[in-house]
Amino acid sequence: MSAEPALLSLSEVAHAIAQKRLSSREVTQSCLKRIADWQPRLNAFMTIEAEAALSAADDADAALAKGKSGGALHGVPLAHKDMYYDAGRVVTCGSRIRRDFVAASTSTALQRLKNAGTIRLGSLQMAEFAYGPTGHNSHYGPVHNPFAVDHITGGSSSGSGAAVAARLTFAALGSDTGGSIRMPAHFCGVTGLKTTYGLISRAGAMPLSQSLDTVGPLARSAEDCALLLGLMAGADPEDPTAAMGAVPDYAAATGQSLKGLRVGVPKAFYVDDLDSEVAEVLDNTVDIFKREGAQIVAVELPEQSQLTAACQLVLAVEAAAFHKRWLIERPQDYGPQVLMRLQNGLAIPGVLYLEAMRWRGSALAAHHAAVAGLDAVIAPVAPVAAPTIAESDIGNSPDAEAVIQRLTRFTRPINYLGLPALAIPAGATRAGLPVGMQLIGRSFEEAMLLRIGAAFQRATDFHQRLPALS
Repeated sequence: MSAEPALLSLSEVAHAIAQKRLSSREVTQSCLKRIADWQPRLNAFMTIEAEAALSAADDADAALAKGKSGGALHGVPLAHKDMYYDAGRVVTCGSRIRRDFVAASTSTALQRLKNAGTIRLGSLQMAEFAYGPTGHNSHYGPVHNPFAVDHITGGSSSGSGAAVAARLTFAALGSDTGGSIRMPAHFCGVTGLKTTYGLISRAGAMPLSQSLDTVGPLARSAEDCALLLGLMAGADPEDPTAAMGAVPDYAAATGQSLKGLRVGVPKAFYVDDLDSEVAEVLDNTVDIFKREGAQIVAVELPEQSQLTAACQLVLAVEAAAFHKRWLIERPQDYGPQVLMRLQNGLAIPGVLYLEAMRWRGSALAAHHAAVAGLDAVIAPVAPVAAPTIAESDIGNSPDAEAVIQRLTRFTRPINYLGLPALAIPAGATRAGLPVGMQLIGRSFEEAMLLRIGAAFQRATDFHQRLPALS
């Protein structure tokens, strides 16, 4: 066991607390020590609640001493993206408008983790209203990449990506509407699961786009993501879009191998205009899959650029609709880029939005036909590793949308189709910046993606890379 409890995985630390090899206080103190060391460099936390966390840890230890366990994650300290409502606490959503907003209820996803015994370390930074792919925030400052602090983390789950990578929290909730879990996972070298639309309840999570938003975890491994998914997935009377039916045993799936699986590699789009080092990581990843017994199949997907454009259109309209009142009453309280993007959404004709929504079903059917017989498709998360904070600080300039589109063009098609995707660390550039790949699955087949991701992580150690505190 590591001498520093914060360096353990979520699964490992949960077992260690349950078996009383570590106390919740020891684990929480370890996390708080790392937070104190790293926060001045990363700006990953919105709030740090050290005193309350230690008190909750003591309560967890006292309960366990009496033989009372709160669940699978009893006494494990976590922090989450500051858009998950927690009754009685301020939830800023990364914005000025909600900097004093006190939640009246707790989000379902967060409550289910609490019901499993977790305790709260604080809340994590994010892009304003989850509407930005870089990690910049004009109100609270950018979040910095633990592997190179002058580079971005990706957004909008910027604090989640940085905090998990730096081992400040064992896992964190993010959200993925256009890539906001997968991009921080890719840029920060952690594992991130974009779930099938509706798999996890969105009740009590700040909305951005009603038909695209998904809830999911960022963690240190596919095994940890499987543990979290099993705790959060399932029907919820507070969210009519949440899927009904039994929740699969995701954890069991992570113990299986790659042998006999068929993994597709796209012939176009996801392999076009890649940075040479990202292309090299893709090739190496494919080689590892082959070595571990998977069959690699070239796959021709339907035109993905159209899916990217449709996703952007739907997102723009739905985000603008949610923000309409504030755009009229408080435009000055938005950051320049978010204000520009929301105002652009107001200008899109309703007929275009309806056409994009109507096309969705046939586009999904075409995708499923193209991947028939495959267990997953592998592709880069983004065409580049993390750019610098300075070069991506484009604000509301005329080039802003072009920069955003370049970063998100490989993630948006999956959101538009509502499919699951697992981002896994797969290598690094020669400068040491992480590079991730995404496994794209069929609807509600997260178990297969987690199986593949876990098998890959048993064969490699990319997910175990630690940033250095210099």
